[in-house]
Amino acid sequence: MPNRYGTKPGVQHKSHSARPPKTTPRAVAILLEPLAENIKSEADPLFSTSAKTSVPTRAGAGMVASGILLSRIAGLARATIFAHFLGDSAAADAFQAGFRIPNILQNLLGEGVLSASFIPVYSRMLGEGSDDDGEVLAWSVGAILALATAILVAAGVALAPYLIAVIAPGFSGAKRELTIEIVQILFPGTGMLVMSAWCLGVLNSHHRFFASYAAPVAWNLAIIAALLWFGPHRTQGELAIDVAWGAVVGALLQVLVQLPQTLALVGRVRIDFARIAEPLHAVFRNLAPVVAGRGVGQMSAYIDNLLASLLPTGAVAALNYGQILYMLPVSLFGWSIAASELPTMARASGSADEVGAVLRTRLNAGLRQISFLVVPSAVAFIALGDVICGLIFQSGHFSHADAIYVWAVIAGSGIGMLAITMGRLYNSAFYALWDTRTPLKFAIVRVTLTLALGYVAALWAPGWIGIAPRWGVAGLTASAGVSGWVEFSLLRWRLNQRIGWTGLARAYVAKLWAIALIAAAIAIALKIETAGIGPRLRGFIVLPAFGVVYLGTTWAMGMPEFDAVFAMLRRRFRTARST
Repeated sequence: MPNRYGTKPGVQHKSHSARPPKTTPRAVAILLEPLAENIKSEADPLFSTSAKTSVPTRAGAGMVASGILLSRIAGLARATIFAHFLGDSAAADAFQAGFRIPNILQNLLGEGVLSASFIPVYSRMLGEGSDDDGEVLAWSVGAILALATAILVAAGVALAPYLIAVIAPGFSGAKRELTIEIVQILFPGTGMLVMSAWCLGVLNSHHRFFASYAAPVAWNLAIIAALLWFGPHRTQGELAIDVAWGAVVGALLQVLVQLPQTLALVGRVRIDFARIAEPLHAVFRNLAPVVAGRGVGQMSAYIDNLLASLLPTGAVAALNYGQILYMLPVSLFGWSIAASELPTMARASGSADEVGAVLRTRLNAGLRQISFLVVPSAVAFIALGDVICGLIFQSGHFSHADAIYVWAVIAGSGIGMLAITMGRLYNSAFYALWDTRTPLKFAIVRVTLTLALGYVAALWAPGWIGIAPRWGVAGLTASAGVSGWVEFSLLRWRLNQRIGWTGLARAYVAKLWAIALIAAAIAIALKIETAGIGPRLRGFIVLPAFGVVYLGTTWAMGMPEFDAVFAMLRRRFRTARST
């Protein structure tokens, strides 16, 4: 069936050149300027409404950025204090594994799913002036979501012992019992986070962004408070239980932060399934494939957690510490660009060749911007991971040896960081073509490879090369990176068949890696010279030096991506000052 552009999704366009087009620096700068603006802008057509609900102003976009930044900082502070009190202990393993299990519920019914299913339908009703029916839809979706969540929470609490056997089969004895208790505590809190996502869906549809993006700060602060209050005078096992209860309180606070604005927008409770049967059906028709896609996407993380549970104590905690660090550059530099480019690419119209031209332009510019920021991040993870982990985590029960252990985790993550972030942008291009099956198919390939390669790399490879079994955790992240490169290659191959050549010029990629490696060599020399001065001071010397050398070299070489990044930062700074 023809898609919205009048072409069939499977049509291949062979007329495009198989070689990368020549792109001048000036042309790249012109392309990247709107890209940088898009990262800042929240004027997404999926969220656009009628004139009565105005498009967010630049000041509003600055508030969005402020909310996201606050939640990131709070999350990093939470992880740092958690590491101080629990380190890489068995209790840390139990908490991190226990949190993963109810987190399944949040991933399947939370923000990402509602953003793809509920928000487009609800926003369209608001845009058409059907505010009254829209309120009924919001309450009806909220009621169904609350009922489904309550059932799943009750089932999760009752089935916790069996879930542990699936997610963390390597746990036994007191460690297993502690994990079960943590899961049973956390499940109700995770259910509240699902309802927090419903509030976010309502608020974002009305272009009220700050509360929903800053709300996770309350969740993080509640956990931090529990750590600081109970940490000094509780055993690690007891503290893990206290932190779980703190997470439940934080989940409630995260809902309460958003609730006043949400209730003001949706009015009194009105549930009438018959009245809004058609839009309600559209919401849940969209929900099924999105849930399937999210489920496949989350499988890789759960496979890593399962395999880590089979390794010696500390592996699960180290894996989760590493993931916290890994997600910072991936989400800030990669996924944000992919998310901002989706609505722009989706607006493309005309013939298949015209649509392909737009997608190639946007995609190639986005790939350059992602690689400009992610390549140095990957190099820093591989070469300077001990400094990064020492700066963020090293204190109390988290020792220098623990920092080295987590360094192995994030070094493995650095292998696939560029592929995974660029792959997300390719996914956005497929979604713009109304093709969700191709990304899902290749995601299944990635998850299958992750399981197979991760099993070998984590459980067998350490013995083959004569190192301790605990270092198998690095094999998990490295194998996931290799799988990410396979998925990225498949996505690029398939899209290039449809719209013509996309990707990065080899000379450009080689230049970025060369600059990043030079910066790393200078930073490593500083790392050696500053050994023994303390992890915090060392980090504040070595890491800025790496960044200054990398950015200074790209500036001296006149790379347009440098200008685009700093133009975006200047606009955001001016916006934040004006609020």
